[in-house]
Amino acid sequence: MITYEYPLNERIRTLLRLEDLFDKAAHFIGADGAQEHHVALVTLFEILDVASRADLKFDLVQELERQRQILLSFRNNPDISEEALSGALYEIEQASAALLNMQGRIGHYLRENEWLMGIKSRASIPGGVCEFDLPSYHFWLHREPAGRQRDLSGWLNPMLPIRDGLAIVLRLLRASGRQEGYVAQGGAFQLMLGGRTAQMVRLRVKRGEPYVPEISANKYALNIRFTTPGSGARPKQAETDLVFEMTFCNL
Repeated sequence: MITYEYPLNERIRTLLRLEDLFDKAAHFIGADGAQEHHVALVTLFEILDVASRADLKFDLVQELERQRQILLSFRNNPDISEEALSGALYEIEQASAALLNMQGRIGHYLRENEWLMGIKSRASIPGGVCEFDLPSYHFWLHREPAGRQRDLSGWLNPMLPIRDGLAIVLRLLRASGRQEGYVAQGGAFQLMLGGRTAQMVRLRVKRGEPYVPEISANKYALNIRFTTPGSGARPKQAETDLVFEMTFCNL
């Protein structure tokens, strides 16, 4: 099955983007090649741009505290494992403490590094980081892999509390809904929401189905159109009925 996630507000959209970027950064930092480390550094710049929302840290701390209070209400519930509950509370408390300990604006130490900001400004130009443009960066890319990895980890690590906090929020969000089966007749599906609120919709489609869901939603209805993922040709709507699974997620 392939899972497609569609955020229904800007906050969840930001968290999903950051989750993807942190995963990519970790992957490319773990490699040894200079080109992989270049991608890791560019991804780090993208994290810096996406995370620059002034209220991101506050939003995460606030949501973690709300979830902590919800979990505390399950204390002494015979249907809830005390060990699992204590573990979840400890994880939330640790993540909140790490976020609160972050000093200043997210990634301020990167913005204060003139060398990195020089690379960032050139990286936004097609071909802008060639060796004749940035000889010092060219030199850095020819250092030992372990040295580059230390640098990259040192630049990323102060922002990891953001990654850890959003990972908890998204995990709780994904686990909040109930999965149900639906049919898109002729490749199209519409569901009137009737006052139902959600922060994210998750679709699961069989891996062998050669169609991609195009999702749009407002406070009144959810619309899904399954189309062919053409590489050049205009996407064409499926003409057959498609079975899929959908979950409305809301914290």
